[in-house]
Amino acid sequence: MASNENPLGPSPKAVEAMKQALPEVNLYPDGNAYYLKKVLAIHLRVGEGNIILGNGSDEIIRVIVETFLNEGEEAIMGEPAFLIYRLAVKIMKGQSRLVPLKDFTHDLEAMARAINERTKLIFIANPNNPTGTMVTVEEVDSFMKEVPEDVIVIFDEAYYEYIERDDFPRTIDYLKENRNVITLRTFSKIYGLAGLRIGYGVAGEELIRGMNRVRQPFNTNSLAQVAALAALGDQGHVKKSREANRDGKTFLYEELDKLKISYVPSEANFILVGVNEDGKVISHKLMQEGIIVRPMGMYNLPDFIRVTVGTEEQNKKFIKALCKIKNFKNRQD
Repeated sequence: MASNENPLGPSPKAVEAMKQALPEVNLYPDGNAYYLKKVLAIHLRVGEGNIILGNGSDEIIRVIVETFLNEGEEAIMGEPAFLIYRLAVKIMKGQSRLVPLKDFTHDLEAMARAINERTKLIFIANPNNPTGTMVTVEEVDSFMKEVPEDVIVIFDEAYYEYIERDDFPRTIDYLKENRNVITLRTFSKIYGLAGLRIGYGVAGEELIRGMNRVRQPFNTNSLAQVAALAALGDQGHVKKSREANRDGKTFLYEELDKLKISYVPSEANFILVGVNEDGKVISHKLMQEGIIVRPMGMYNLPDFIRVTVGTEEQNKKFIKALCKIKNFKNRQD
């Protein structure tokens, strides 16, 4: 319960599509991912030239930084937020300007104030990893009015399909305004294809052309492409996964409330849990009980752990183990 995978696994249609494609793995994959792009474009209501595929959205983050950030230029990001942003910037000898979260949420007003003449990129994880919080359409619209036209804003929406709120921003719509916006999404989370490493970015054609000059030619493998294509065609599995996540969060919230353990309400498929002691120690004790979670020391949240919402059985095991190591009465007995 550490890496925010879909506990229901991939769509059966995706598994079957991979089985059918196995005899042709001697062939190189389609470097342009023609069929997947075509269906994605219809699904997203954009042009095929507005899409780039990556070996997970992690690779696209790296490609963005390699394409657009020069040595000494700055990228603005929340703190804490997804660590890959900072690492990618460091590799290119850029500077990361970290803006503290406000109430565990991106402080877009403060991020706008942080923009200067060296700012080239702005990363906004929405929902944010590791906090699970989101910024709203109103907040994003106000923020974008403060962003200069030559600054590229990256909205990392890896957990987009889990969102059930009506006030989530439609960042892809900024394409119509010709804004320098890149929206990232992935098949690793709700689609259950984390092991295949396939994600995508949506942006203006000029930005996409620039990134494609940096992207490796065969960066998404053939099995990932056919599985993603099949997964897109099984929105029933997406709905089932979203419902299971909602039920799982409700259960975990109720149990954590009973135990008087703090947590951050999440819009994603994980929960940031305050354990009031070293999260690394708690995670090690949980591991001894057969439960793997993520300690948050690396995110400067040393007394927190992050737990993925699992199946009903997994969620109950987590609460039982947490009760045991925290010396609480076991609510599951």
